Amino acid sequence: MCWSLKELIAPEPVQKQPVVAWGSAGSGGKEGAKIPDLSSEGWSSSQKNPLDVYENLGTPQGLWTGGEMANPVPSACCVVLAAVVVVYAQRHSQQDSHTQYERVGADVTMKCGSMDWDAAVTWTVNGTDIDESHLNGSYLILKNVDLSQSGQYACYEGSSWHLKYQTALKVGTPPREPVLMCRSNNYPKGFYCSWHLPTPTYIPNIFNISVIHGTKEMVCEKDAVPKNRCHIRYLQLFSTVKYKVTLTVTNALGKNYTTVTFDEFAIVKPDPPESVVAKPVPNNPRRLEVSWQNPSSWPDPESFPLKFFLRYRPLILDQWQHVELSDGTSHTITDAYAGKEYIIQVAAKDNDIGTWSDWSVAVHATPWTEEPKHLTTEAQITETTSASTSSFMAPPTTKICDKGAVVGSGAVAVCWTAGLVVAAYSVLFI
Repeated sequence: MCWSLKELIAPEPVQKQPVVAWGSAGSGGKEGAKIPDLSSEGWSSSQKNPLDVYENLGTPQGLWTGGEMANPVPSACCVVLAAVVVVYAQRHSQQDSHTQYERVGADVTMKCGSMDWDAAVTWTVNGTDIDESHLNGSYLILKNVDLSQSGQYACYEGSSWHLKYQTALKVGTPPREPVLMCRSNNYPKGFYCSWHLPTPTYIPNIFNISVIHGTKEMVCEKDAVPKNRCHIRYLQLFSTVKYKVTLTVTNALGKNYTTVTFDEFAIVKPDPPESVVAKPVPNNPRRLEVSWQNPSSWPDPESFPLKFFLRYRPLILDQWQHVELSDGTSHTITDAYAGKEYIIQVAAKDNDIGTWSDWSVAVHATPWTEEPKHLTTEAQITETTSASTSSFMAPPTTKICDKGAVVGSGAVAVCWTAGLVVAAYSVLFI
């Protein structure tokens, strides 16, 4: 015996379906699904159009048998009913869902899927009910939207709270003209181009770059890090034909582009010198010895030598002093202020073409300072010893009484008494 279709088909739910959790820009479609984050300023020409990267979102229903089955009954009617149930459940669970992009400041209207205008519905955003004042029939009306209104919107049938429609609203701006820069820091191997947007768009962007040399289009090889950069290898050195680079940025709300034209010599700019060291010169209170190394990215300093520009100043002053050096990777500063701490930097440039690099990381150094002298001469030692022992010397043994000048035994007694007192004091000081 087979169960009836009514027993096999799940009844209409009486509670709201859980709202699917949406992550940051770059998540979409199915719950927990991940797609590439196109909102960054990295290379993304190989990605899909942002309008196509979100998949339909369904609300699968479980099957309810109405109770436990005692024994399976293999019969043709059960097989047919099971197939009908599967088809019904699949169709019943397929709800309209997509991503909607809108400009900041726009007025937005959302329809509740295929529901009639006068149908009773309830709207939510990120799981929170939306006030009915924002409804026009079953339509949701949002005036002058801003970035905070981006989110997951869902529409439920009023009587059954059945999910009928949902959309991810992304509020953003069309791209402004991108900033593009091309530079050769490893001449003569090639050059790279990097780019960024002057202001964020808050929605995914796609960047496409084309490089043309004369009539030939060249390949710009994508860098893993950073994502907004690619490299071009020179196919012909010392060419006088200009390069033309065009960058186009596109998102769901618009597109923009920029173009730069240059020859290979104009964009040569080495990286700053590395391992800059400054140290004092012994016994020279006005000298500092500075040394550095060629940038590691410069491939052939023998064939394409660099010249350098040194700048230095004491921390107490704002004015820099400069020295240009045609060769070598060291220099001795001879006019430093004694005892003053200095800040020192170095820049590099190809001997014949291009522009100066940025300044190297600043280093600090102080010229040699003479240490205070200590009292070590023999005369100073003798003088110090005499001064320290004189206070402990016995008084001079001068006669206190002159026998010839004293008359009588009383005078002699006084003289001997005075002598004993002097002797006693002498013993105390020894």
